[in-house]
Amino acid sequence: MEIGNPIPRYIINKRNIVTLVIFTAAFALVFINVYAPFGVDFWFHVTKWQLLFYSSLVILTGVLVIVLSRIIMYHVGKKRKISYGYYFLWVLAEIVFMSLFYALYVKFILHDTRYLPDLWKVSIQNTALVLLLPYSVTWLYFSYTEKKMKLAELSQGQSVTDTSKHMVPFSDEKGVLRFSVKQENLLYIEASDNYVNIHYLNGEKVSRFMLRNSLKAMEDAFKGTDIVRCHRSYMVNCEKVKVIRREKDGVRLELDAPAAMDLPVTKTYVASVISAFSHITPPGD
Repeated sequence: MEIGNPIPRYIINKRNIVTLVIFTAAFALVFINVYAPFGVDFWFHVTKWQLLFYSSLVILTGVLVIVLSRIIMYHVGKKRKISYGYYFLWVLAEIVFMSLFYALYVKFILHDTRYLPDLWKVSIQNTALVLLLPYSVTWLYFSYTEKKMKLAELSQGQSVTDTSKHMVPFSDEKGVLRFSVKQENLLYIEASDNYVNIHYLNGEKVSRFMLRNSLKAMEDAFKGTDIVRCHRSYMVNCEKVKVIRREKDGVRLELDAPAAMDLPVTKTYVASVISAFSHITPPGD
């Protein structure tokens, strides 16, 4: 795990964010009522039910910080990759702001006589426990469910990188299988903002399927196969290339399909494209 690497997509999946918020709120409620941090012992002469009521109000208000934070993270994650380092700083900011809220609550609502900096210091320690423990548990759970889903796909012959089955499966950014096509019919993949267009032969014509994912994710998924990156906007199925031409403006690939466009090959990807062709077995061998 490198700090600069992007976090898994399942961390900012909308359903997983809701699960994270609910679990964190439940954990915080139990934590406050059992451990009694944040100065709740300052609430004199209250019954357990009154403590549960008051602490629920505090938790509900405090969790709004997490809800707002995760909504922002979700929308940021749709536009750019969130690295491990960036995510760590984000969680740290959540701890700081949520602990500040609790410190101000204890100081001015509960009228705690301690100095605000001292309250904030204690609040940071307790908030770190309240957030980091459920965050860690949910991360492990999301990772487990993601791996379980991948294993299920493998057991059904739906591995993204296994093209020996003659079917090439495509999953969206959440890892959900959306489309499969025979490798002999797959032509090329084209980047289109937050989507990719999968161009394939459908009888005698070229059809297109739009999938929400990135070309970089496709490149990583098909690493080691005959489906390679040839341009910042294109990946090509080398098995469907019938002619490689070197022209004044660079190398171009002519596909074995009616009315299919020629794909450009930029200098960055020439070596990898040539390498991919060197591993393709000629017909008749």
